[in-house]
Amino acid sequence: MVPQSSVPTFIAQLERRWRRGKFLCVGLDTDLTRLPQSFAGYPSPAAAVVAYNSAIVDATHDLVCAYKPNAAYYEALGADYWPALSGTIAYIKSHYPGIPIILDAKRGDIGSTNAGYVRAIFDLLGVDAATVHPYFGREALAPFLERRDKGIIVMGSNSNAGAAEFQDQIMHRTGEPLYRYVARTVAEEWNTLGNCLVTVGATFPEKVARVREVVGVLPGAGNGRARGGTRGGVRKRGLDGARRDRPRSRRGTRANRGPRARGARRAGAASAMAASCQEGGG
Repeated sequence: MVPQSSVPTFIAQLERRWRRGKFLCVGLDTDLTRLPQSFAGYPSPAAAVVAYNSAIVDATHDLVCAYKPNAAYYEALGADYWPALSGTIAYIKSHYPGIPIILDAKRGDIGSTNAGYVRAIFDLLGVDAATVHPYFGREALAPFLERRDKGIIVMGSNSNAGAAEFQDQIMHRTGEPLYRYVARTVAEEWNTLGNCLVTVGATFPEKVARVREVVGVLPGAGNGRARGGTRGGVRKRGLDGARRDRPRSRRGTRANRGPRARGARRAGAASAMAASCQEGGG
């Protein structure tokens, strides 16, 4: 049975932040090998990562609509993986409970395996949203999709150079590229509970525009300047006035500057929640 909760849904939390003028999504992609020397004295890698992330969160909580840890950076810590990730999440929830947390995990498998991912991500870690792959289809993603209270962020179009190998292939039946077909399917068929979103890398603003045509108003647009995108290019595709999230990720963790500067200037992630699949853009 799907857990029911009185806690606001991910979409509701995100919209609340938007109404306050908060459109920055800060990625907590913390590389242990690049932490400032001042974090070298902690008793464990997990403790150092949590302390560093906490400093970033303290310095940016008044700027953001969401935080987005990338699971890979924590998994690379080995035995410290779970304490580092769960400790970071617990800190955000205890100190800034109104800010939603997205786990950038890009999960996707058969249904029984996804059920395990769902328990770990939503029930144990307690995050508010997660990124998933659509390749296994709606049936396999059912454990994610049935979580009405959570945000299910489906990978659509990515910013890396090789993404076009599959994502730009033309669908014979509809005559549109695969990424746009995925966005359309998620919006029209998967989003029955109003909890789905689709990612589009803002490195390619024309793709953002094409996805927006089939899903409506965008709640998020990735800042792809680190990989060749421009904010002006995104705006020209009709994003001015639309709600959007601007992710900042890895570069901030590498800057030898104060935590607020590191958090606010993160600019490594080129894709983000790019297209709401709720009717009316909700």
